[in-house]
Amino acid sequence: MELKTIAKIINDFDSKFAVPRQSGLTNELQSKIVFEKEYANEAAFKRIDEYSHLWLIWGFSLNSHEASSLTVRPPRLGGNERVGVFASRSPYRPNPIGLSSVKLEKVEKDTNGNISLIVSGADLVSGTPIYDIKPYISFTDCHTDAVCGYADEKKDYCLKVDIAQNLLDMVDENKQKAFLNILSGDPRPAYHNDDRQYGFSFAGMEIKFCVKGDTLTVLEIDNG
Repeated sequence: MELKTIAKIINDFDSKFAVPRQSGLTNELQSKIVFEKEYANEAAFKRIDEYSHLWLIWGFSLNSHEASSLTVRPPRLGGNERVGVFASRSPYRPNPIGLSSVKLEKVEKDTNGNISLIVSGADLVSGTPIYDIKPYISFTDCHTDAVCGYADEKKDYCLKVDIAQNLLDMVDENKQKAFLNILSGDPRPAYHNDDRQYGFSFAGMEIKFCVKGDTLTVLEIDNG
C-alpha cells in the first residue's frame, strides 16, 4: 500500500524536541493544515464544520532510522524500563505512522477557493506530512471506562518552571501560556535526566534551559 501525502501541518514546533508528548496537551496553540492542490477542493470538506474534533493520521517524517526492536523505552518510565512497541506510542514502529486527535477551530478558504483547516491541540512538528483526516465521533471514539496502564500513572507529571519576566516577555503574549505548558511538560530529549544545558526551537526562537530536581530554569532566549 502506498500512502499519499494529502497535506502538511504548519505551526510553531520547529523541531521534534518540546513537541507535546500527546495531542490535546497544549490546546492554546493553533496549527494550520495546508492541503496538496488536488485535495484542497471544497467538495472534500463538505459538512466537516459540523464536527468539533478530528483524527489526523500522519507520518513520523523525522525518524532517522527504521524500528529495529519489538520493545521500546518510554521516556515517562525514565527510559530504563522496556515495554512492547504495541504497548507504547513510540515513534519508532514497524510502520512510522502517528494518530492524533485535534480540535477543529476553523475552515478557511483562500481567494482561489482552496481549503485549509485551523486546528488546536496538535502534537506534530511543523512540516509533518498528513495522510488522512477523519471526524472524531464521541459515542464510539470516547471510552470513559478505559484503563490506560502506565500512562495513567504518569499523566500528572510536570516540572516547576523558573523564568525571568524579561525572558517571558520575549514570547508572544498569546503564546506564553502554551510556552509554559511545554516547559512544564519536560522538553528534554528522551532518556536524558540530568542538569546539563538543553535547547530547543519554538516559534522561531532558540530556548536554552536546564533542569535540577523538579525545577526547569530558562537560561536564555534568542529570537534571532
